[in-house]
Amino acid sequence: MITIATWNVNSIRTRMHAVTKWLTDASPDVVCLQEIKSTSENFPFMEIEALGYNVEILGQKSYNGVAILSKRPFDEISERGLPGDDSDEQARYIEAVISGDKRPFRVASIYLPNGNPAPGPKYDYKLAWMDRLMAHAQGLLKHEEALVLAGDYNVIPEAKDVYAPSEWLTEALYMPTTRKKFQEFLGIGLTEAFAQMDGRAGQYTFWDYQRGAWQNNEGIRIDHLILSPQAADNIVDLKIHKMTRDGIKPSDHVPVVGTFDF
Repeated sequence: MITIATWNVNSIRTRMHAVTKWLTDASPDVVCLQEIKSTSENFPFMEIEALGYNVEILGQKSYNGVAILSKRPFDEISERGLPGDDSDEQARYIEAVISGDKRPFRVASIYLPNGNPAPGPKYDYKLAWMDRLMAHAQGLLKHEEALVLAGDYNVIPEAKDVYAPSEWLTEALYMPTTRKKFQEFLGIGLTEAFAQMDGRAGQYTFWDYQRGAWQNNEGIRIDHLILSPQAADNIVDLKIHKMTRDGIKPSDHVPVVGTFDF
């Protein structure tokens, strides 16, 4: 069995105490990190490698940044940056191939743009980025392999995934156009792991630091594992590690962990 996690850590240097504790306690095989907010020069490679992980990152100073940690060697780092726009300098996508116990699998760490304020240039960038991701995923699906597109999608799929839907109607994460685009993305032949394995209302992955959101359980679900048919056929468990949000100086996101029979 292979465990694959996604976690927006909201600054790797700031959250190292939480990251190392969780990696030690949960011991996932593969971890896709987002918003590491670090370049290669400042990334804590030694501390994470000491826990048994190989590390690949696409970093950016102070903003964005994605990484993949793997207890298994990387067969290939197939993408550093999302194809489709050579002028895009934001570090939001990294993709790798890793060998499992039974077959290789492909995994990507994704930090999809927030898009606020919407409408506006940032929202246009979000929608264009989603189009690029869809086009790239369509190409990957042709390989007919186990594919896990893991990350902070900054998309609330349905009303049951937000504590107060009416308060989010003008937010880029929940606008009808965003949700429609996300459904189009799934419609190319992908499955959202949570919807397949759980689907309950109120299972959040993000709580703001403001207004007592964590204490009042005013959360949203925006961190997703998106699966090819070959991955969806082999997922056996999915868990949201909610209590990492309760630690000292926690990230505002929590890990989502899938277990696969790869």
